[in-house]
Amino acid sequence: MPIYEYRCEKCGKVFEELVLGPGDAPLACPECGAPDPERLLSGFSLGDASASGGGAAAASAGCGGGGFT
Repeated sequence: MPIYEYRCEKCGKVFEELVLGPGDAPLACPECGAPDPERLLSGFSLGDASASGGGAAAASAGCGGGGFT
């Protein structure tokens, strides 16, 4: 289930929304109620691998990746 980031064009509030299907996008800003917030393009997280500087090798070692070198 993807969580998308949105920004209100009226007040600038940035918020996240769990979107279960195409009809589940937020219809209004939770802060000011303005209609049709803009969906932001955001990256994905590699978890702790990106924070530790391990890069792709560290990312493949977790969660069943095997960690083979």
